[in-house]
Amino acid sequence: MQVPPTNDFLQNADWTFPVPIAYGPGRLDELPEHCRRLGLIKPLIITDRGTASLKFVSDAVDLLAHASIASTIFQNISQNPTESDVRNAHSVFRSGNHDGVIAIGGGSGMDAGKATALLAGSRHELWQHDFEKVPPRLDPADKFPPLICIPTTSGTGAETESTAMITNLDRGMKLCVWHPLLKPQLAILDPKLTLDLPADLTAWTGVDALVHALEAYCVPSVHPICDGIALKALTLIARWLPDAVFDSQNLNARGAMQIASCMAGVAFLKGLGLVHSISHAIGAEYDTHHGLTNAITLPAVMRFNAASIQDKCPDISQALNLEGRDFDAMYRWTCQLLDHLEIPKSLADIGVDTNKVSSLATRAYSDSATATNPRKPKLKELEIVLREAISKGR
Repeated sequence: MQVPPTNDFLQNADWTFPVPIAYGPGRLDELPEHCRRLGLIKPLIITDRGTASLKFVSDAVDLLAHASIASTIFQNISQNPTESDVRNAHSVFRSGNHDGVIAIGGGSGMDAGKATALLAGSRHELWQHDFEKVPPRLDPADKFPPLICIPTTSGTGAETESTAMITNLDRGMKLCVWHPLLKPQLAILDPKLTLDLPADLTAWTGVDALVHALEAYCVPSVHPICDGIALKALTLIARWLPDAVFDSQNLNARGAMQIASCMAGVAFLKGLGLVHSISHAIGAEYDTHHGLTNAITLPAVMRFNAASIQDKCPDISQALNLEGRDFDAMYRWTCQLLDHLEIPKSLADIGVDTNKVSSLATRAYSDSATATNPRKPKLKELEIVLREAISKGR
């Protein structure tokens, strides 16, 4: 049996870990077959406003219609989904007697889709599913609807888990909701869906995947499975992200980044860190793009964590194919990559104000990702990191 080269990402492949995954260019065409297999005859397609207008969404609807599967699109999803978005989607799910959810898009579309499936299969309120709480006990009659996740960017890695980041409007915070019994029945990774993604969004989402892998690997707990996945994701991102950004029709690069993003999403089951804590707070306050906010925040957090991740730097540097093996080499490479991808220098460049440092730091301090950061910050230290990210950046 001939083994294909590991840099060939144009072939179809089916994986069963951590959920069933159908990877390969053109795999969206198989959506009707998968819906029939799952018994879906009236799924609700949930996506964000920007994605809804793209051709592959209407193609998906047409594919399903030709297979006598009547789908409806719900697209009133914000860039950072709110509890109102999810409740409205759930109302449409119930009133339309839908029998499954197809979550398609970047992180916003998939998070909203997963949260809608969560409500559709539970009699509990949304915030009773807060990740920080004990999962609510389900009624024996409750059953989560089949869930299919289809990422259209290469960054969020949200397609293999039930966790969803939703903005709690009363608290002004993005909170994670989930239930351990809700799992996607299928993730479809079709790199063709990312070919028309603009260069800036390709860069922002790609660095989001980079941050997922970096933060996950630096979480100070024993999880060799996630560590191995994180390092492989870093290798793929370092090699293929620039090609995906600057050679947009390079399907091989697009495929490599979709795989890397998915792997990084699996890796951060181990946990994340301060980049995400800060980004969640800023996203809830300013409605900024999550991947872009992560990218700008990363250098300031790396500097804060430097002394606590020295033992991680050799393996990370090797995964990135760097000559140096210390923190300075890793940090220098990161800043050079951000410059190459034309990421803004500081959070001030995207409208974040130093007057908000205290409230943002307070919210970031209570974020669940802070608990797994390699260096435990005091609130005042977190304020310093935020101020640096706003005024200095990199």
